[in-house]
Amino acid sequence: MINLNYDLHLHSCLSPCGDNDMTPNNIVGMSVVKELDVIAVTDHNSCKNCPAVKKIADHYGIIAIPGMELCTVEEVHVLCLFKKLDDAMNFDSYVSKHIIAIPNNEEVFGKQLICNEDDEIIGKAENLLINSTDISFDKVYDIVESYNGIMIPAHIDKSSTSLMSNLGFVPPNSKFKCVELKNMSNLHELRRQNPYLNNCRIITDSDAHYLEHINEPINSILCHDKSIDSVFEALQTI
Repeated sequence: MINLNYDLHLHSCLSPCGDNDMTPNNIVGMSVVKELDVIAVTDHNSCKNCPAVKKIADHYGIIAIPGMELCTVEEVHVLCLFKKLDDAMNFDSYVSKHIIAIPNNEEVFGKQLICNEDDEIIGKAENLLINSTDISFDKVYDIVESYNGIMIPAHIDKSSTSLMSNLGFVPPNSKFKCVELKNMSNLHELRRQNPYLNNCRIITDSDAHYLEHINEPINSILCHDKSIDSVFEALQTI
């Protein structure tokens, strides 16, 4: 068994709220400096910078999980993680058809930059990525599973765009096995109010939009080995 240091909620320069310095090379480079073993770039409603991040991370021996921070129709944020890049990109194509199509205004919201492994800008996302989709929260688990991925409700203790702030409870038909907290000190009260969480793996991430906010190696997950299969297994067991 091995403890792997993780940060599974990072935003690249593709997210309009992400700093333009959050390029694939800079994200991986900072993760190397901070001695992280596992990262996930989870841009709002898009996976389009995951190919570059994964290619660079593979070179440095870091596990880069392809991911997305999906915004549901209720404006609940959900991390969607995938073992395989192809599955993530197919999911990206699916989500792009379900996001509210409003053109991005760079002066107001920020740029949405797609990069290659050399940090060269190869495109931009034209529609605003921080909009909600028409995908309801109770459908996310099955949809993500159909693309061989897992869903993790994001920062559920946050005062906005979270499961608890927007829905107020854990739906009784929920099937997710992992949740993310912003502040782990809230865990006891959340479990008291929502016994479902007693059967979930609990993680906490940086939700970094700037390089300096990427986590130090303070959070770890116990895995059988350093592989994406072991990480996914650990995320779904307590």
